[in-house]
Amino acid sequence: MQTILTSEAPAPGGHYSQAIVANGFVFVAGQLPIAPDGSGIPAGVEAQTRQSLANVEAILRAAKSGLDQVVAMTVFVSDIAHWPEVNRVYAEVLGAHRPARTVAVSPQLHFGALVEIQATALAPR
Repeated sequence: MQTILTSEAPAPGGHYSQAIVANGFVFVAGQLPIAPDGSGIPAGVEAQTRQSLANVEAILRAAKSGLDQVVAMTVFVSDIAHWPEVNRVYAEVLGAHRPARTVAVSPQLHFGALVEIQATALAPR
């Protein structure tokens, strides 16, 4: 196993890694919409979705992978009413790539965030 840590995404806030590479996959921990420098969470679900995806992407890059290598994502939203906007931004960022996806409502995301995104991607060979 290889532990991934990059300053291009927020530092882990607990006893976990940003990602682990194992058995040909990169397992990215759930990413809240916190800026890499820890300066806070942007206002609004669109900005939060973009920041969470940017954090996932930065971690994948550090693992020599990318969003185009994602095989599955789990998207947690604090309220299902946010889903149309989250899905719009998600589709815009991922483009034609359509990994498997799960959406879960979690009304108590840490720090009052509206979205959190976890990913599993192919690791480089």
